[in-house]
Amino acid sequence: MYNGLEHTAIASPDPKKLAQWYVDNLGFHINHTYDVFFFVKAPNGSMLEIIPSEGGWTTPKMKDRGIRHLAIAVDDFDAGYADLKSKGIKILVEPYETQGNRLVFFEDGDGNIVHLIHRQKPLP
Repeated sequence: MYNGLEHTAIASPDPKKLAQWYVDNLGFHINHTYDVFFFVKAPNGSMLEIIPSEGGWTTPKMKDRGIRHLAIAVDDFDAGYADLKSKGIKILVEPYETQGNRLVFFEDGDGNIVHLIHRQKPLP
């Protein structure tokens, strides 16, 4: 009956600009738009919907309540990290390794928390 997540929505003051950020920086493509809503799709098929925001913004902290980050899988961690740095993307936590997995946290174009992850062994 339930098939899993179809997409995750992010509210942005400029949905088109944030959608383009994911295209320009993380290899997504805009696969559907309507009105002021943008769906961006990653090479692995996962999708984000970028919607217009309302109200103010509070800078998220790594462990605030609610959804805290988007994890982007990479085949080559070093190349992905070098690419982020070359684009001037704000790195929040320097790369580290835990349980054989390599991670680095950074901000997207609106300041949402995102991280790269390369797993030594895929999750079951």
